[in-house]
Amino acid sequence: MPDTTLPVFLAATVPATGHAVLDGEEARHAATVRRLRAGERLVLSDGAGAMARCVVETVRPGRDAVLTLTVEESWTEQPPALRVLVAQALAKGDRGELAVELATEAGADAVIPWRATRSIAKWEDGTRGGKALARWRATARAAAKQARRAHIPDVTEPVTTRELAGLIATMSQAIVLESDAPDRLTDLPLPDTGDILLVVGPEGGITDDELRTLQDAGAHAVRLGPTVLRTSTAAAVALGAIGALTTRWN
Repeated sequence: MPDTTLPVFLAATVPATGHAVLDGEEARHAATVRRLRAGERLVLSDGAGAMARCVVETVRPGRDAVLTLTVEESWTEQPPALRVLVAQALAKGDRGELAVELATEAGADAVIPWRATRSIAKWEDGTRGGKALARWRATARAAAKQARRAHIPDVTEPVTTRELAGLIATMSQAIVLESDAPDRLTDLPLPDTGDILLVVGPEGGITDDELRTLQDAGAHAVRLGPTVLRTSTAAAVALGAIGALTTRWN
């Protein structure tokens, strides 16, 4: 079993045996921020399941930092049999990035930015929207490393409500978090395998029209508990509940 205290660094490829080279921004972070030295260990990950525990052989610090590594142990972690994809409504300020960070740490397998009606943040097509999407993807990448996850969740292009409804047909189950729903998440039978789409609305809530559209497509509206959660924390709480109620944490 890998040492969960070792820092994780990302690489395009992870060799099963032999030697590896860490360069670029990851190497600069390892050499300058973490101050790793020869003889210390780290975990190399490709973000898609392949991981290896390595010992550092040499370190060249600086702007063009490079670490040479020797692979001690390698393994591949498979994605869970039951995946959870989070459709996260766009949120103002840094709340959207916080939502992505917490959902990633809690195990989200993908994040789908949702252009909800009441979202204050608007990702227009073009440069500004592209920068916002890049921030979400960078947040997921950093959070996956912090949580020592073998898989970095994909952050897709943003979708409309109509497009989100279309995704529901491809899922094993779709859940909309709604504080006024009569049913609780714990009342809902959950599958053991496949994909669950978990829909989180904006701070202003999901409109009646949006909820009707998603329910008509086959989604179930449920509440998590007696309190109202912020859009930035709702997905993480729901992911924890789903992990406990299914085999995802086994």
